[in-house]
Amino acid sequence: MEHRLETPIDKEKLKALRAGDMVYLSGTVYTARDAAHKRMMESLDKGEPLPFPLEGSVIYYVGPTPEAPGQVIGAAGPTTSGRMDAYSPRLLDLGQPVMIGKGLRSPAVIDAIVRNGAVYLAAMGGAGAVMSASVTQAEVICWEDLGCEAVRRLTVQNMPLTVAVDSYGGNIYESGPAAYLASLKGGK
Repeated sequence: MEHRLETPIDKEKLKALRAGDMVYLSGTVYTARDAAHKRMMESLDKGEPLPFPLEGSVIYYVGPTPEAPGQVIGAAGPTTSGRMDAYSPRLLDLGQPVMIGKGLRSPAVIDAIVRNGAVYLAAMGGAGAVMSASVTQAEVICWEDLGCEAVRRLTVQNMPLTVAVDSYGGNIYESGPAAYLASLKGGK
């Protein structure tokens, strides 16, 4: 099934999403990878505000390449989400409803997704140019010293994503292989 989502995210709309569904996301998306997540945790530990509001936000695990002349952003393919697993439950518990990346998530992250009615969306790995085509604006909003890992505010239009883990715990990394193996048994 296909869905269109706009930011800020209304968690009620996430209830309609199921693992494997296609999502076209539009609006504001924040970028943050390993180093930025570490700094966010340090800020929270000190009682300092984060560089963007978590409530209704979408964080994309990406460190875009420098843009070529005339481009808004360089290649913007996802990084492996497991690198953020130590930080994600805390951010989800504080109101972040959507994460974008690639690859498996830990049981603790999946538990936090279900507990908070959030979702994890998968971006197409190895297709940074495809992903960057949906970015219409990009600006660094903090921690510029982190280079490609600085936090950016992106404006995206119809970013193509797949629901990897839905708010009920449905998980394409489990259901996909199971469906494939079942199809093999049915074909013999």
